[in-house]
Amino acid sequence: MKNRYWLILLLSIGGLILNAQQWIRVNQMGYLPQDIKVAVWLSKENVHPDKFQVVNEMTGKTVYVGRDISCKKAKEPFIAAARLNFSPVKEAGRYYIKVGNVVSPSFLIGEDVYDGSADFLLRYMREQQCGYNPLLKDSCHRYDGVVIYNPKHNGETIPVYGGWHDASDYLKYVTTSANAVFEMLFAYQQNPKAFADHFDANGNPHSNGIPDILDEAKWGLDWLVRMNPDSDTYYNQVADDRDHASFRLPTEDSVDYGWGKGRARPVYGCLGTPEGLYKYKNRSRGLASTLGKYSSAYSLGAKLLAPYYPQFAALLKQKAVYAYRKGAANPGVCQTAPCVSPYFYEEDNWVDDMELAAVQLYDTNKQPGYLKNAVDYGRMEPVTPWMGADSAHHYQWYPFINLGHYFLALQQSNKRTSAEFIRNMRSGLERIRDRAGDDPFINGIPFIWCSNNLVVAAVTQCHLYRQLTGDTTFEEMEMALRDWLFGCNPWGKCMVIGLPADGDYPKHPHSALSAVYHYHIDGGLVDGPIYAPIFHNLRGVHLTYADPYAAFQSSRVVYHDDWADYSTNEPTMDGTASLCYYLSSLANPAAQNADSKYRVFEGGIIRGDTTQKNITLVFTGHEFYDGYSTIQKVLKKNNIHGAFFLTGDFYRAHPLLARQLQKDGNYMGIHSDKHLLYADWTKRDSTLVTPEVFEQDIMNNYHAMQEAGLKIDTPYYFLPAYEYYNTKISIWAKELGLELIDFTPGTTSNADYTTPDMQSYRSSSQIMKNILAYEGKYSLNGFLLLTHLGTDKRRTDKFYDKLDQLITTLQQKGYHFVPINALLGHN
Repeated sequence: MKNRYWLILLLSIGGLILNAQQWIRVNQMGYLPQDIKVAVWLSKENVHPDKFQVVNEMTGKTVYVGRDISCKKAKEPFIAAARLNFSPVKEAGRYYIKVGNVVSPSFLIGEDVYDGSADFLLRYMREQQCGYNPLLKDSCHRYDGVVIYNPKHNGETIPVYGGWHDASDYLKYVTTSANAVFEMLFAYQQNPKAFADHFDANGNPHSNGIPDILDEAKWGLDWLVRMNPDSDTYYNQVADDRDHASFRLPTEDSVDYGWGKGRARPVYGCLGTPEGLYKYKNRSRGLASTLGKYSSAYSLGAKLLAPYYPQFAALLKQKAVYAYRKGAANPGVCQTAPCVSPYFYEEDNWVDDMELAAVQLYDTNKQPGYLKNAVDYGRMEPVTPWMGADSAHHYQWYPFINLGHYFLALQQSNKRTSAEFIRNMRSGLERIRDRAGDDPFINGIPFIWCSNNLVVAAVTQCHLYRQLTGDTTFEEMEMALRDWLFGCNPWGKCMVIGLPADGDYPKHPHSALSAVYHYHIDGGLVDGPIYAPIFHNLRGVHLTYADPYAAFQSSRVVYHDDWADYSTNEPTMDGTASLCYYLSSLANPAAQNADSKYRVFEGGIIRGDTTQKNITLVFTGHEFYDGYSTIQKVLKKNNIHGAFFLTGDFYRAHPLLARQLQKDGNYMGIHSDKHLLYADWTKRDSTLVTPEVFEQDIMNNYHAMQEAGLKIDTPYYFLPAYEYYNTKISIWAKELGLELIDFTPGTTSNADYTTPDMQSYRSSSQIMKNILAYEGKYSLNGFLLLTHLGTDKRRTDKFYDKLDQLITTLQQKGYHFVPINALLGHN
């Protein structure tokens, strides 16, 4: 699913020649119906559009002609730019935008566009696990580590395995790890229903009764506790930049730090004074930045993990107080340590960390002194300094968002304090917006190293401010910054690996796992665009092949999908964790409890609302249609509208029959163009088709419906051939804007196609008995009751001859036969 332009040709807009000097950028992930929806048109010619079209990809029909066009100041390498507002388009579906002969990538509109995306980010967090790594099914860095920079304990060994590798290297920092823990806990605290439970505490596929995001946060908390063995001892970092010697697997780490190849690594203590073993040293002058992060992660962890790990939560609650007290007694920053190169996290602020720690302790302990301290710390830095700035050192103002301001803004018991910190949040957003000026992407972010992390911070603050106040002043900027991350940027590049699966996301990230060992590292947010002068001045950064995005690079800002560019294309653990909140906030509230209302299997809906005595009759067809006349008459007699899922071959062979079924009010859907088997019968998770083959099969099925003269019914339900599929097929279907459904198992109604020579043969009388027996023992509430439009002639015992009897019997039992839209809540 890497290129959708051929799909557009399939849908009757053929013969287009794409203009190589103009582009339309969209959010390839998609839009919620209520969103402000804006695409960005870019040109290297001095022309401007006067209108645009929004086209339904499934039907090829224009659904909206837009003239809400705002011309903007183009930036190099473009000459002209405009924002195309198509917010009035709200109906769920897959669309593309067209300006003259230029078309955009296709995109979804729907309430569930972002469902599961926050959980998707956790894939990368699990891939980064140190100690036990579930991607490799093996352990690494078991000898961590040997203490340095701690006079009381120098040379001692300490068991600090665990936590996460910071990025594509294998260093571990409290600075980023504690922040990542807090960001994930915050995401769960704010949006608990958005997260699933599919993995155990080690990150292996197995439900353990605990939301996966809490499992992952605890993985980090366990490591923080090891890095803080007593109330007076805190460590800040494991390993150093000697790690950067080569691309290798973490389980095969052979770097020698002085204790033998692949053995122990140095553990840097928190001293509050400059550290660095060789030429380069940091500028540490206190402990508060690190200990504040320890404390806030401990406090929120204690609160959220208490139902699952009460003893561990009690320990965290105690440690939070100790860390805060020592941080308060040692103000200043505790930076990460360089070694053989000059690069380190140059954090220069610390009051934000202590503010967040204090307000979390107040929330936990309700002692007024903590709240006063939080306010005092917050007033020392009203706005995070990078907001509105043109540049900054690497991680100079970190964390990139001050969530302490948000928690103080929530303090309804003190309206003045709340108003003050709401103003602070607004001031930061105003600075970003003012810096954006007339930028077509409304992006006022400085393109320093890890600029995508700044985008996430800004979009998060926009959302929190809007939730707090109801003020929509920054809503369009929020949407624009979100869209930037998913392809609405000069490069048309999505910035999360694997999201969406059919998007133009990084294929060559800076990672040994992918570049050398060819693992697919889903879920990681890459660093993102960077000022060109920074790129050109970094040590060792280069390109390994011709740049496919060369046409979009400028002398100001660059981005490269190239493993050798660690400045723009390296995924980071903390950046990924920070995105969990915003994506979880976009999850569909109605779908968050879907499992309690609908039954889902492998991502497909297999049963409707079980609280209502409603049934939908579902029919599939490919080569046989001998039951057509009987089924049609029975449905009309009983005033029932069924759902027919037919292959492209059927629609091409029998267009008159299909049109008549639709004229009678039945839902007409797709069943694979050529009746393809998508998954292996003996190993369901083995997919037998590529994304491109699947997509073409689907679109050809729809094209056959159009050629047969049918209108495309919405919602776009899809029932796979052979009624067989796997999770991957469900995901691909969703990315095409389809809702995958299947029959409800248990009654053997689907066995009506079997012939006497088959071991699975069931007679029509037996099928009828099975249906009624199942109903008597359980119920048929919400059933998608499937039979076939026809069967092989070797089966002379046709179940459709009993359809009228079945309907009458079930109606007498109080069941209602409803259209599929009604059964699945799309009326």
